Amino acid sequence: MKPVNHISIKKGMKVSDLVNQMAGSGVMGAGRVAKASVIMSEMFSDKECTVFLGLAGAMVPGGMKNLLVDMLKSGRINVFVSTGANLTHDVFEALGFNHFQGCAKADDAKLHKEGIDRIYDTFLKNEVYEKMEDFFKKNFDELSRTKNIQEFLWKLGEILPESDSILKVCYEKNIPVFCPGIADSGIGLMIWGRQAEGKKFDLPVFEDMKEIISLAWDSKKNGVIYIGGGLPKNFIQQSMQFSKGAMYGVQISTDMPQWGGSSGANLCEGISWGKMKEEGRYIDVYCDATIALPLIWASVKSKLP
Repeated sequence: MKPVNHISIKKGMKVSDLVNQMAGSGVMGAGRVAKASVIMSEMFSDKECTVFLGLAGAMVPGGMKNLLVDMLKSGRINVFVSTGANLTHDVFEALGFNHFQGCAKADDAKLHKEGIDRIYDTFLKNEVYEKMEDFFKKNFDELSRTKNIQEFLWKLGEILPESDSILKVCYEKNIPVFCPGIADSGIGLMIWGRQAEGKKFDLPVFEDMKEIISLAWDSKKNGVIYIGGGLPKNFIQQSMQFSKGAMYGVQISTDMPQWGGSSGANLCEGISWGKMKEEGRYIDVYCDATIALPLIWASVKSKLP
């Protein structure tokens, strides 16, 4: 047995040094953050591994956009799956709007009258959706010529104003980007609005299933990173069944396994489904992703060549 080494904070220490201290303790939440850093580093250094990143939760409103863009730009993420909500918030930031620091105890009725939407303690002006609608109206003809969700999202990334947006980087880096629940988002409402006006546009959902399954099937090895779980996680996980399971996995979630939901399910549970390899390397980090992800990525990035 290894002893638990107590964490020591030193003046001027780097974030990566702090995570190394967490590795020395090796237990509980700090130990899991450190182990996630090690497994993610192994995943990225394995030349035969295709890495799938699943994104759920309010990560863009939570200030994680630039970090995610950095991960995508690193060349280590090969496939990206997101909720429609995160992509919606990414789009309106690319159009020049911001999220704002607010208060969870605000008067929501008053906020509604003032045209402010609340995501816990993040605020945004409701007018952003009007500007988004103008953008989608202007570019609808070009967007409507796409044949599936992945192609639509690449086209959306292409026509967005020059910015460090998630969709722009996925387009520029040729990273396949999927959003199986795109109708459940502001982007979905924009498309529905054009259809309600009589415009024709259809995005076949099952075409994307064929694409992501092919990516998993053709890979020698697969690794998965799940931020928040949800629909993106399950969309990736079901594709892993066609690859005989992922070899590496890191999951950051505040959900618990005993409720039976996908977001809280331990990665090792996927072994029973054939979604994760029995001999694989996995870790579940039970933490707010806006805390754990910056720590993990800072540590991993410090080791990248």
